[in-house]
Amino acid sequence: MDKKTFLYEEQEKLKAKLIPFAGWLMPVSYTSIIEEHNAVRNNVGLFDVSHMGEVFISGKDSLNFLQKLVPQDVSKLKKNKAVYCQLTNKEGGIIDDLIIYKLNEPEKEYLLIVNASRIDEDLNWMVRNSLGFDVNIVNDSHNYSLLAIQGPKASLLVEKLGMKQESQPEYFSIKRGEVANINVLVARTGYTGEDGFEILVKNPYSAYLWDKILEVGKEFNIMPIGLGARDTLRLEAALHLYGNDLDETITPVEAGLAWSVAKDKEEDYNGKEVIMGQIEGRVKKNKKLIGFEMVDKIPARHGYEIFIDGKKVGVVTSGGPSPVLKKNIGLGYLNLDDDTTLNTMQKTIGTDIQIMIRNKLYNAKIVKRPFIEKRYKKENV
Repeated sequence: MDKKTFLYEEQEKLKAKLIPFAGWLMPVSYTSIIEEHNAVRNNVGLFDVSHMGEVFISGKDSLNFLQKLVPQDVSKLKKNKAVYCQLTNKEGGIIDDLIIYKLNEPEKEYLLIVNASRIDEDLNWMVRNSLGFDVNIVNDSHNYSLLAIQGPKASLLVEKLGMKQESQPEYFSIKRGEVANINVLVARTGYTGEDGFEILVKNPYSAYLWDKILEVGKEFNIMPIGLGARDTLRLEAALHLYGNDLDETITPVEAGLAWSVAKDKEEDYNGKEVIMGQIEGRVKKNKKLIGFEMVDKIPARHGYEIFIDGKKVGVVTSGGPSPVLKKNIGLGYLNLDDDTTLNTMQKTIGTDIQIMIRNKLYNAKIVKRPFIEKRYKKENV
């Protein structure tokens, strides 16, 4: 049976369309996906993302432990800062992608926000890798709800809820404070390409906070947002979705995430030989992530095959309409195991490709990612 977040009854009151997702019953939409999408791009939206996992890591070896788990250099993370990471296996494949927040300096405490569908796999991997480390791994996912406020008016709304703009965390930072008179953790992160916040609140206060945000947010034309618009928003921003664009057979380099890998990290970590080998050209990459735009007016979906000059060369991992661009866009992987085709491509941007849709090839072209400009807030105003 699918689990329900503490906000399930609030969503029922709003007549949300609820569907099973990653073991949870979640709202896919409240009105329409396009209307909700545009609300986030133009004003502000409120998401229930309480299905995500919260894992706290502490103990005197917590830093060394995390250094073994991820390609990023966690030692450079200052208090209240965050880093986007991948949890990698011994072959460099991605078990999950997550955000690590450094909470307390003396206690060496970190918060990991992990994908809902990967909580068990992540925890099993962490425990297997904890041998010899003095570290505490606590899955506290069942005690917290996670609410995301996203959009260009997010900062103004959070100020109205009691946290002045000059007191709000900067981009990719976290801060403990009060929102609507409730003690919460507020992170300036999100999954939309817009400025925004993710608020971690104890479950008993989540429904009150949800209602309060919607009440105060009326001034800013707030809308509750479902998973449907969350997906179109993240796709426009070319943000990966685990299970579609990332899995245990894909390395961070192949996924276009080499920018997030520490090139000067001395510590060993799972998959380092493969990942650094791919970055340095010593180890072959098997695939390459691309962004594409449909030329023919038809959407490409996950699992559709990609062709170049009539030859199958890859697969679509994410695809659908862009409400902002009013075009169909997508992400996919090109195979790099055919020397006569893709290994010799020095430049992929602008390359013509075709997508097989219902046994017919449709035209598309490779374009730069992200598809729209991200509008994260870098500093407080």
